[in-house]
Amino acid sequence: MKRVLVKSVFDTFDYVMQHYYPAGLEEMVEKSDTYVVISIQDSHTEGFGITFSENKYCKGVLTLRFDDIIRPVNGAILFSKDMAIQIIKFIRKYVSVDTLLIHCYAGQSRSRAVGAFAVKMLGGDNSKYFTQHNPNMYVYKTLERELEEIDAETEYKEPINELFFAINKNSQQKDARFSEKTIPDMDKLLEDFCN
Repeated sequence: MKRVLVKSVFDTFDYVMQHYYPAGLEEMVEKSDTYVVISIQDSHTEGFGITFSENKYCKGVLTLRFDDIIRPVNGAILFSKDMAIQIIKFIRKYVSVDTLLIHCYAGQSRSRAVGAFAVKMLGGDNSKYFTQHNPNMYVYKTLERELEEIDAETEYKEPINELFFAINKNSQQKDARFSEKTIPDMDKLLEDFCN
């Protein structure tokens, strides 16, 4: 991703419409970057009444409904671990598009937290997100925690997967069953893996 943009729902609509052109007049398009949208909408109104969809320029949309709160509140939805995982997977899936466009109602708290997280996740400097407006720190910290957990799980799984692949490959030699001859090889694999 070349850029992460955080906007209000109104400015997001304007940005999306800059990618529109009348039939046969593609040269009139204002913007032609590829983008994906993380659309954060309020739960108490069941959304904003606007949904975004994929098209020639928009390659993906993730719509989440949660409210701008930092602890449980009756009638509102708190940002969750599941939502954080969805965002992380979405960013990873669409890392090759030009623009990650994130909006909430005002573009100042929830979407700013997701934007700050996305910039950091992509290896950038997210300090500006903390000097302008007030990102929802509950959202930001939840995203950070989930990314650490996912990355730790991945770091753990990759060597284990390599070990099982090696064991499986070893077991398929001549005889598809484990024999006394293959057991020492497996012991060596386990020993190498543990060291």
